Amino acid sequence: MGPDIAAWRPAVPGIAEVLHARFTDHAYPAHTHDAWTLLLVDTGTVTYGLDHREHGAAPASVTLLPPHVPHDGRNATSEGFRKRVLYLDTSVLGTDLVGAAVDHPAFADPALRLRVHQLHGVLHGGDEWEAESRLALVRDRLHAHLTRRAPTTPEAEPGLARTLRDLLDAHVTDGLTLSDAATRLAAAPERLVRAFTREFGLPPHRYLTGRRVDLARRLLLDGLPPAQVAPAVGFYDQSHLTRHFRRMLGTAPGAYARSGTSRVVHDRS
Repeated sequence: MGPDIAAWRPAVPGIAEVLHARFTDHAYPAHTHDAWTLLLVDTGTVTYGLDHREHGAAPASVTLLPPHVPHDGRNATSEGFRKRVLYLDTSVLGTDLVGAAVDHPAFADPALRLRVHQLHGVLHGGDEWEAESRLALVRDRLHAHLTRRAPTTPEAEPGLARTLRDLLDAHVTDGLTLSDAATRLAAAPERLVRAFTREFGLPPHRYLTGRRVDLARRLLLDGLPPAQVAPAVGFYDQSHLTRHFRRMLGTAPGAYARSGTSRVVHDRS
């Protein structure tokens, strides 16, 4: 059986490439990357050499291979393995952390693994704000591991959170990104995400999605078709609108728009 591979470049600053693959008998020769390699193994076990030392990557751990350091990889069992990889630019994690990653390339951290898993789930397009937010939290936890800094509970910053909310309210339908917001507010992306979540009880990407769905509801009830509503309120396309609309309201945009018409007909009968 040959490899099962899917690779793409998401529209998310800091992520150079995404790779999902299943291998049964492939062995990687020694090679390097110019990006950080963030690896989840979903089934099976991978063994790899890094800087003349042997390591193993299993489903319970998160593996981070540094740029410009040779490594290889192979099956540890005859069943093969399934993996998901993010290639992160050195803008996400600086090259000053390479030595720490060589010494400790694997993390038995369920919270980090969950965050990386959740990030993979929003990298197929249309959810750039959520992807940027999740990447910021992944980056923050990786940085804590590599610097041996224990994750701490940040102090409340209600002023920063409310300023970000005002900024989101002013840019609900346009292309403002988390990186743009961080630049405008002179705050790291992960700091914005944490401050907002602590103050308002939900992350900024979910707040922004809710605002867009609210706008979509009004336009749908005004008679605008879903295909036109989606870009008008900031969604990538109609399927992107439908996915979030169903998640929040339990019904499709078209059915929501028709519901008022059916009620009028029923009341007149």
